[in-house]
Amino acid sequence: MKKAFNFVFLVAFITLVINTQAQDREPYITKSFSNESIKELYARTSGGSITVEGGNEQARVEVFIKGNNGKTLSKDEIKERLDEDYKLTIGVEGNELKLIAEPKDKFFNWRHALSISFKVYVPQTISTDLSTSGGSIDMRNLSGTQSFSTSGGSLTLDKLSGKIKGRTSGGSIHVSNAKDMIDLATSGGSIEAENCNGKLSLSTSGGSISLHNLKGTVKANTSGGPIRGGDITGELTAHTSGGSVDLRDLECSVDASTSGGNMEIEIDKLEEYVTISNSGGNIHVTMPGNKGVNLNLRGDRINLENMNNFNGDKEDHKVEGKINGGGIPVNIQTSGRVTVALN
Repeated sequence: MKKAFNFVFLVAFITLVINTQAQDREPYITKSFSNESIKELYARTSGGSITVEGGNEQARVEVFIKGNNGKTLSKDEIKERLDEDYKLTIGVEGNELKLIAEPKDKFFNWRHALSISFKVYVPQTISTDLSTSGGSIDMRNLSGTQSFSTSGGSLTLDKLSGKIKGRTSGGSIHVSNAKDMIDLATSGGSIEAENCNGKLSLSTSGGSISLHNLKGTVKANTSGGPIRGGDITGELTAHTSGGSVDLRDLECSVDASTSGGNMEIEIDKLEEYVTISNSGGNIHVTMPGNKGVNLNLRGDRINLENMNNFNGDKEDHKVEGKINGGGIPVNIQTSGRVTVALN
């Protein structure tokens, strides 16, 4: 009897979970704009996420609503709270699709607050202005000027092109397959960039940075984590105040530094300059031996490997000279050990 009761209870529980998940996936509102020419998207919500997917012939908006702390509410409960406490705007003005979910009174009972999220399907060529204080932002397959920010979630970006500027104070950033001008920053998470091309500015105050298969001018800064990656072409600036630096397969000019870890840098092709500094660890650099280089090294101890065509002065703590007659400036400085190997 007890086993039968447990089985019935389990089936009921699973059914409740499935129904709840289905309800969570079902939009509270769906609205299409088949006869509108939309060139801009403006979205504001204080308690939910924003997802924008480009490449659609006609615009469509899906609105997902939950209670405070993710609590699932009935449609009647949602309608009552919306009518009483919120102003919800979904419409087109000129060529701008405008989505706004905001409290009518900022002093209303926050225990009755709603998490209002937007999922928007739009044409690929569109500019955006997005903001949420309580959720993530997910954007993909868009071309234009993109401006977006969140105070409480992550940024996930894929297949964006144009002028891209994004900010988050409380989450990580992942950008892939993007190009042109990319400016992204977070105060509380890691950054991962892959398969991007153009001018990239990446900054975090509280996490690591991962860079893979990037082409162009790349600037990466973190105050609280390591920098890792590889397969970078063009110009790379990478600085961290609190972690190691591990960069491989570089075909670019390099300006890298750290105050709190070791540095391992492998350069496959030398470009205009190499500048590497470290105030709290060792530096190991591998680079081609077929180019003319002006070598300037400072460290507690310096080790040179395969320096067959070096001409200059070698000391325990300082090396100055030329490789293959000189040319590209290579400046490396640390309070620890320096190892430079030619391949």
